[in-house]
Amino acid sequence: MNDDVARRLREIDARIRERTDRHVTVIAVTKAFGVDAVRAAVAAGCRDIGENYAQELVDKMREYGVDDRPTVHFIGRLQSNKVKMLAPVVDVWQSVDRRSLIDEIARRAPGARIHVQVNATGETDKGGCDPALVPELVASARALGLRVEGLMVVGPTDGDRERTADAFAAVAALAREVGVSELSMGMSDDLELALDAGSTMVRIGSAIFGGRPPTR
Repeated sequence: MNDDVARRLREIDARIRERTDRHVTVIAVTKAFGVDAVRAAVAAGCRDIGENYAQELVDKMREYGVDDRPTVHFIGRLQSNKVKMLAPVVDVWQSVDRRSLIDEIARRAPGARIHVQVNATGETDKGGCDPALVPELVASARALGLRVEGLMVVGPTDGDRERTADAFAAVAALAREVGVSELSMGMSDDLELALDAGSTMVRIGSAIFGGRPPTR
């Protein structure tokens, strides 16, 4: 696995370099893969991983141990009652989309690094807040001492290129409006569109680890 992961990470880096010379953080999304995927990413020099599911992440980090641990981004839809169990292992909370979640993170992980997730496509089955609520949520989080580092967005489910580009551009404009520097947007299939819109973080799973194993 290690050689394949290292090669694919080099390919992702080449795709990024073809589009921009600014620093872009690659978050290796290890959802549904075992702890060996995390170790392979770290061995290849990728210091940021992304996880979607609370219990899977806790179990994986327990198995991984404390030595040379990567920066862990929680990128999945998050229930407030899972914050307590996640607080010891999450470094960046990227799917913050409502005031109740902000309150719970501030209580369980004071001073935590967060991204406000924006639903820029209007899809009811997607996480994220309405774009109009972003300034209010950012202000609330800052007032509670959280470090609002950026905004996060997921492109439209249908993968339409024009809608994807529009969503990324809208979130980039919002980031400038609320004064945050990080833009977590772009995955394996829409990486280039995200980079063109100014993404500073890309969340890559299948292009690094291949097809995901069947869900249990």
